[in-house]
Amino acid sequence: MAGVTVPRISFWRTFWSNAVFAPRTSLGFMRVDFVLGTIFVIPLTQMVFFAFVVKLAMTGSVAYTALGNAVATVTYSSVFSVCQTTDSEKQQGTMEHLLVSPANRFALYIGRGLLPILISLATVSVGLVYAALLFGVPIAASAIPSLAVSVVLTAFAMVGFGLLLGGVALYLRTSIILGNIFLFVGLLLSGVNFPTSALPAPLRYAGDALPLTWGLAAIRASVANGPISSVGLLWVAVGLSAAISFGAAIGLWKVFERRALTTGSIARF
Repeated sequence: MAGVTVPRISFWRTFWSNAVFAPRTSLGFMRVDFVLGTIFVIPLTQMVFFAFVVKLAMTGSVAYTALGNAVATVTYSSVFSVCQTTDSEKQQGTMEHLLVSPANRFALYIGRGLLPILISLATVSVGLVYAALLFGVPIAASAIPSLAVSVVLTAFAMVGFGLLLGGVALYLRTSIILGNIFLFVGLLLSGVNFPTSALPAPLRYAGDALPLTWGLAAIRASVANGPISSVGLLWVAVGLSAAISFGAAIGLWKVFERRALTTGSIARF
């Protein structure tokens, strides 16, 4: 109706309401047992598996592989789980309501990413403890501040990447396939089990487009107690990848909003 204005919901109200309620709705599969398994069990099993592969193959370094997989486990909570929120919104019939909401989109996406960010931080931290205690990865006390910064930036970047894939998944019937693809692509192209220098040039370039590649490089440099100048450049790269991921996610969702208003087909899956 003419003359009627739609009230805008405040940024912080949108942020906190999504941070609190998203785990119970679109992130409803994040039960306590799921969270504890993601944090404590998955890092250990994945690290043990690849460490034995390296040992049996008698090539490479167990410590190198253990550290890589300690960081790579962030993918389960930051990419795979976040990406599935698109499926959840469609299946529960809440996608249409989300798209017509006047809420600030940036606050909405950041709020929904808060819990996955916290779980990602916990997962990588536990993985690093396993790497140090069980696989002999040397982590000096002086490296911890730099390492903490690298882990936080990596968690933010990976959750942003998960939100971006969730936007792409709006075109798909299900996001599970997309999440699985990038979960394993990260293992192959991001320097998890072997240096990216061993890859052909086209695959190296593809790996450079993934936030996990830069986050893992920053964490390896921090563990090695590298100079702050070199680690700082990697922090810039990780931060830039996080900003690009979040920005592209929001932009992509806006494209789908316009498409939904003109075709009414956004809820098909």
